This record gives sequence, C-alpha cells and structure tokens, in this order.
Amino acid sequence: QVQLVESGGGLGQAGGSLRLSCAASGRTFSSLGMGWFRQAPGKEREFVAAINWSGGSTYYADSVKGRFGISRDNAKNTIYLQMNSLKPEDTAAYYCAAKRRYSGSYYEVATYEYWGQGTQVTVSS
Repeated sequence: QVQLVESGGGLGQAGGSLRLSCAASGRTFSSLGMGWFRQAPGKEREFVAAINWSGGSTYYADSVKGRFGISRDNAKNTIYLQMNSLKPEDTAAYYCAAKRRYSGSYYEVATYEYWGQGTQVTVSS
C-alpha cells in the first residue's frame, strides 16, 4: 500500500506561482512512477505531469508545458509540482498519483494505482 498526501494548494493570482507537494509513505517510493492530475468541476480528471522512478524522465500535458515543472526527492519520499505563469484555467483540484514502474502509460488515469485526496488550486484573474 502507498499513502499519498498533497499540500500547497490555495489561492493564486494569474501570472503568479504556487508549489504543490506530495508526500508518500508505504511501498518503496523510489520504485514508483509518480504523476499529477487535475479535475475541474464538471470535467474529467486530466493528466498534468509525471516523473519516472529516478527523476530522469518527465512528461507534461501540452497545456502546462513550459509553465509547470515536476520533480522528486527520493530521500524525502516527496514529489513537487512547481506551477508558474498561472492562468485562471489552471483552477482545479490537483491529485498526486503513483504507479508501478512498468505498468503502462504515464498519461492515463487508469494506469495509476494509488491516489491522494487532492488539494484545491484556485487562480484569480
């Protein structure tokens, strides 16, 4: 089992920055691929960013490429999402997720086995 706890959400200004964190416990963290997803009211959960077990490979949705950065610290069992140049359309609940190392696409919700409770990000214009 893996437990994931997100933090760092809140209210941001358009053009501003926020940083989300996700702390993991349980199964060996360094063996897991990790991702961030988001879900706005009335919409499906969508992929935002992901990082492989070593941190050597990262993946981004086109909508956040160049603005968001994902990273991980395996010594702290934590991943981060640095969100810059925020836009009102970034408003959503953001979820951290974990998948086994070789278990499929980083981009698909169904690939991920473990999920956090989510943290709300609201961007005002």
